Amino acid sequence: MTSTPTPDGSEPWEFAGWGEAQRIADLDTTGVEVGHLDQSHKHLLGPWASTAICGNDITSSCLYVSALCAAQAGVWAPVALAIVASVLYLFRRVYAEVGSALPLNGGTYTVLLNTTNKKLAAAAACLTLLSYVATAVISAGEAMHYAHNLWHGLNVFWSTIALLGLFALLNIVGITESAVVALGIFVFHILTLTVLVVTGTIAVVSDPSLLSANWHVPPTHGIGHALFFGFAAAMLGISGFESSANFIEEQEQGVFTKTLRNMWLAVAFFNPVISLLSLGLLPLAEIEQVPPDLLAQMGERSWGHVLGLWVSLDAVLVLSGAVLTSFVGVTGLMRRMSLDRCLPQFLLVENRWRHTNHWIILGFFAVCCSIMVATSGEVEILAGVYTISFLSVMALFAVGNMLLKSKRARLPRAERATWPAVVAGFVAVLLGLVGNILLDPETVRVFATYFVGAGAIVGLMFLRIELLKVLLFVLRAVVERIQSVSDAVGNGVRGLIERINGRVIVYFTKGDDPAELNRAALYVLENEQTNRLKVVHVYDAENPVPPHLAEHLADIDRLYPQLRIDFVAVEGAFTPAVIELLSRRLDVPKNYMFIGTPGDSFPHRIETLGGVRVIL
Repeated sequence: MTSTPTPDGSEPWEFAGWGEAQRIADLDTTGVEVGHLDQSHKHLLGPWASTAICGNDITSSCLYVSALCAAQAGVWAPVALAIVASVLYLFRRVYAEVGSALPLNGGTYTVLLNTTNKKLAAAAACLTLLSYVATAVISAGEAMHYAHNLWHGLNVFWSTIALLGLFALLNIVGITESAVVALGIFVFHILTLTVLVVTGTIAVVSDPSLLSANWHVPPTHGIGHALFFGFAAAMLGISGFESSANFIEEQEQGVFTKTLRNMWLAVAFFNPVISLLSLGLLPLAEIEQVPPDLLAQMGERSWGHVLGLWVSLDAVLVLSGAVLTSFVGVTGLMRRMSLDRCLPQFLLVENRWRHTNHWIILGFFAVCCSIMVATSGEVEILAGVYTISFLSVMALFAVGNMLLKSKRARLPRAERATWPAVVAGFVAVLLGLVGNILLDPETVRVFATYFVGAGAIVGLMFLRIELLKVLLFVLRAVVERIQSVSDAVGNGVRGLIERINGRVIVYFTKGDDPAELNRAALYVLENEQTNRLKVVHVYDAENPVPPHLAEHLADIDRLYPQLRIDFVAVEGAFTPAVIELLSRRLDVPKNYMFIGTPGDSFPHRIETLGGVRVIL
């Protein structure tokens, strides 16, 4: 299994070979159907279905955030929740701008992937994955605890597993069917909250004495302390706002901004109002004990036992809807990561029945069940992971918006958030993150444990070639005397490395600027596991091939011997159809085709290019 090394010390099979030039002039775009990077079998959702999927998650916070906030802010809890609503208003534009510029699944992962590098984007994706796992397990567990109040014979542990399995099955059936269930839950939840607000308002107006008594209870550590830590606790009331960005490709045109608006309206009204009404229906001391059934108690105080049971039933349903949101969001995110080879490729396999990614759904279900078993159903420990993950994802999305403004300023977008709004939202989220860590420093240790576990899986995908090389060298030392066996194993490992590196990357260049061409080559070397780069220039009679393009590419090819650079001149116009045909002709997926940042005069929107990535 020996081989002669090259002069620079590398293996001969690591040399990618010299690049070659190619000219394509026979592409016929007539009748070409442009495919999509993501699933070809699309089930596009309207505004109500999309709002329901992510709205169940964010509006379920009404069940617990009032008590959590009151435990820190006392009577100032409604003010703290109103401040959080104003922060969320800033993030409406932050998310809308990114969604209009890059309307692709993946949320924070996608915006960082198109503005920084794949490693940083993958780290952000790990945070989102942790948030979804924690959301699913905690919501399912809390839903079954509420159900146990309705039926005391219910086994909470096994019913939680069953609920997770039910929504896994629904997602395998398909997102459209899942959205119907989510919409029904959402409508019932909003109706319940509306009835609770109306009856609670009547009760408090009829007898405002308890509200007056609670209002005169001073904060233990002063108003500033109460508002800061109340604000930090209240930030959990907007968890789920990031979900819509993770399945934006499954939404109809223009729906994404409507889901952001609808989610903001729901939490901006219900969270502060319910918190205020709780102060008029229950003693502050009881609220500060953070009862798990606060809204059910409010229902009993305002309209009797019937409304209390109604609220408990609604809690079971809407928390179940939050589980559904986790499955939908994680499917879009993990599919995108698998397409970019951050996760194993078998996750992209679709079943023939409903064309859904069953391995992603079943894998997520297995992870949730394993956590249930590991914690014996006591999943409160995941609350710290949930808090830090969610707030970190929000902060990174704001960072992604800033990078989009500075590094991709020419990328067309329908919405724009002002710099002051983005910075203010980012600072507010950081303050909320710091406040939650100060409230419970132990959450940092728990979060780090889970994050390292999630990051290790993604890290293995980035280190595949290096690990395979280590394996190759170890095998050489161990089986040196068993030449025939070691040769067979070595050839297999080398073949695997060559297949991984053999994935062709395409970069569309507009000109022959050597600096831009060099930056493209460096980006591929630093971010992609490949040794093949095809530089494509589309030309016509009015815009001929730049005279020095082939010469500059040859220079860069010699500069980086570990990267083979081919040049392809394509006659025609740069259109989505041409990209589609080149993807088929060159056998290169469109998520491995790169372009520079298009300007305002570019005739096509980025989403119509089928997943082409913006790298410069």
